[in-house]
Amino acid sequence: MERIEFVDVTLRDGHQSMWAERMTTGMMLPVIQRIDGAGFRALEVFSPSFIGKCVRDLRENPIERIRLLAARGGRTPLRVNGGGLNLFSTDQLAMVEAFWRVMAAAGIRETRVSDSWNDPKVWKRRAGAAVAAGVRPIINITYSISPRHTDEYYIHRTREAVKLKPFRICLKDPGGLLTPERTRALVPLMMANAKATPIEIHTHCSTGLGPLCVLEAVQQGIRIVNTSIPPLADDSSLPSVFNVAANLRALGYATGIDEESLRPVERHFTTIARREGFPIGKPAPYDYSQYVHQVPGGMISNLRNQLQEVGAEDRVPAALEEAVRVRAEFGYPIMVTPLSQYVGSQAALNVIAGGRYEQVTDQTIRYALGHFGGDVQNLMDPEVRAKVLDRPRARDLAKFDHAQLSLAQIRRDLDAFALSEEELLLRFLLRTEDIDRMRAAGPAREYITETNPLVSLVEELSKRASRNTIRISKPGFNLTLGQRSPD
Repeated sequence: MERIEFVDVTLRDGHQSMWAERMTTGMMLPVIQRIDGAGFRALEVFSPSFIGKCVRDLRENPIERIRLLAARGGRTPLRVNGGGLNLFSTDQLAMVEAFWRVMAAAGIRETRVSDSWNDPKVWKRRAGAAVAAGVRPIINITYSISPRHTDEYYIHRTREAVKLKPFRICLKDPGGLLTPERTRALVPLMMANAKATPIEIHTHCSTGLGPLCVLEAVQQGIRIVNTSIPPLADDSSLPSVFNVAANLRALGYATGIDEESLRPVERHFTTIARREGFPIGKPAPYDYSQYVHQVPGGMISNLRNQLQEVGAEDRVPAALEEAVRVRAEFGYPIMVTPLSQYVGSQAALNVIAGGRYEQVTDQTIRYALGHFGGDVQNLMDPEVRAKVLDRPRARDLAKFDHAQLSLAQIRRDLDAFALSEEELLLRFLLRTEDIDRMRAAGPAREYITETNPLVSLVEELSKRASRNTIRISKPGFNLTLGQRSPD
């Protein structure tokens, strides 16, 4: 039986897609040893976007999270989804290089590298920075649907990726836009042009077809698949490891995954979801509209909130239709962070303002100026581009300074000569007061779900606001807990 390798993304994409990055380090620590020992090829545990979320909202040190996971595990390589490193809005190469040195020192061994335009020049720059720090790069070729994204497009991008000699290539489908038929056609073409470079598949379940596409990819020759552990699987996340493994066995493949060791992990995260009110993943129904507007699930939520703020929540369908037009006029960018946000925000503004491009966001202007890559001068609708740039704000943003600074210059500007690279990275990205609040919160506290039944009972009873006294007694034991009255 031929063996299929698995990459686990529960602690990164699973909770990013399902729990909006609200999983704490303490929620991860009790189960990392089980995940580490289950037979995965790699564990994807981090994304640059986690840095802001950890520090500002969770009051946790994001780099310490990686160190703790590496210390508790250690057998399976830890991976970052480096993506496009979109948190570095100026893409300062000195800080990108520092980021990878910090990641490597903390315990990261692999990264998936992306560009929102699948631009080989950007792949080369970002992958090179990772390699210099000793981190193995996997180049994401992001899947999209448009008149531009043809078979020839993906053949060319695969050939360009191979030239960079990456550790692997990843067919990345963040929008869940692949179908089994498209997978059947595309995977053999990419594999033929990847030659000896292995390809893995990373697809979401947003349209309900993710698990089928994974199986089709394996049948077409892919031997590495990305999955998640329930309840952080399905829905807008990735296919369930249990579902994919069972179906692969039925097709005659071996997996090497110790599924029984993962059942307690499933129970752990399900308990957390129920206690904290987090979503529990379930298979998504087939949704053809996703192939039309291609707006990611998280962006749809943002659109709804944006329209709700101005009392226009009922106009979400109109905004999604407008997103189709805006994307075409923008030159069919791939609907992935950050470009999907720019398309969606401008579409919402067009609907709210009542006139198309009467008002534009700064991101739309900078997009038209080419600040976010892509050959926008030739790809963007010329009339729309001219309308976007014909305003005073565009002339101001055109002066945006793209100069690359040295690490010494950045240290000087931040008055940070005495800081370690880890501290410098945090200072570069975040406000000092947020970092101070994170430090004051102390170390991560482990989130226990499998406890003594008595402790669990007390914990659950204490959540009932209608009770201010709890008494538990049995022969030889009495416990009374009371709530103090406010002074």
